Amino acid sequence: MELGKRIKYFRKSQRRTLNEIAQVCGFTNSLLSKIENGKTTPPISTLVKIANALGVRVSDLLGENEQVGTVLTKKDAIEGNLISTNKGYSFYTFAPELKDKLMQPFLFHARKDEIKQHVFSHTGHEFVYMLEGQMRYKVGAVEYTLLPGDSVYFNSLEEHTLVPITEEVKYLAVFADTGETHPENREEE
Repeated sequence: MELGKRIKYFRKSQRRTLNEIAQVCGFTNSLLSKIENGKTTPPISTLVKIANALGVRVSDLLGENEQVGTVLTKKDAIEGNLISTNKGYSFYTFAPELKDKLMQPFLFHARKDEIKQHVFSHTGHEFVYMLEGQMRYKVGAVEYTLLPGDSVYFNSLEEHTLVPITEEVKYLAVFADTGETHPENREEE
């Protein structure tokens, strides 16, 4: 089942309207409709908001199977399976089939000439670890230049954004939802 169809499935199974979920997330009905109909692929921060509004995990939206125990991901499984977003970056979700995760790891690829400037803000904490390239990562009012091996850990309610400095950057990000809420928790559309 595709991402948009899963979101629609969870929403309809809860007998909730498009407008209700959009309002909880701070989105327009149009944006949520485009996501549900597969016309746009949202960034992770948007998926976090949708998952929270539906009372499910992001991994529930991204994967169909539920597994208990260890999940091995081979390099070959990642290559060619990156999901492209409308914000100019691609990501891979590790272990979406694992049940009851306390954190969600992602691999991100962003190209300097494709990234669209936008601000993220969502519940939880986030850890970013640079693998390749160089980027500026702004958290709140502080901007960090990240090189391979550098990392940042922060409360993801703080607005954050990235700008690749090199042509391509690859980084690992781990999200942990702490259940915090904030009335200003909105992503720019």
